[in-house]
Amino acid sequence: MRMRMRREMRDWGRVVGVVGAGAVLTLGGAPAVGALVPEADLAYHGSVTVAAGLVDLRLTPQNHGPSAVEDATVRLRWSAPLADAQRLPGDCARSGERVVVCRTGPLAADGLGDRIRLNVRLRGAPSEVALEIDTVWGGGAVDRNHGNDRQRVLALDTGDSYVF
Repeated sequence: MRMRMRREMRDWGRVVGVVGAGAVLTLGGAPAVGALVPEADLAYHGSVTVAAGLVDLRLTPQNHGPSAVEDATVRLRWSAPLADAQRLPGDCARSGERVVVCRTGPLAADGLGDRIRLNVRLRGAPSEVALEIDTVWGGGAVDRNHGNDRQRVLALDTGDSYVF
């Protein structure tokens, strides 16, 4: 026990010394206090329309910065199951009965990304569907503001466009 405490104290002294010098050190796979990690504030804006079980989604990713992001992944989760057969854009893939994930591509700091346009068919023709949008992966950047990268939109099967 005494040897273990000495070793831990010695290791802690190294961490404090290295962090104080501005370097990054990891112990047990976790970043040490003061590690330099890029920060980005991702957001998603767009519209969703539902008509006869067909969903038309137009989504524009945005990065409020301060760091650029090489790529990110957005998750689109519907409250109703998707039909088995889907034609998805090349940067999107189905990851469950109700879920599609899409790459955003590069997002400059304080910039807009390329629009993601997705048409999916729901199983049956529900009278309404809720769509949840959130970031699965932020390109290694930390996003401290989840108020704008997590959206929930209720769309009625009326052909009207719901903007978020």
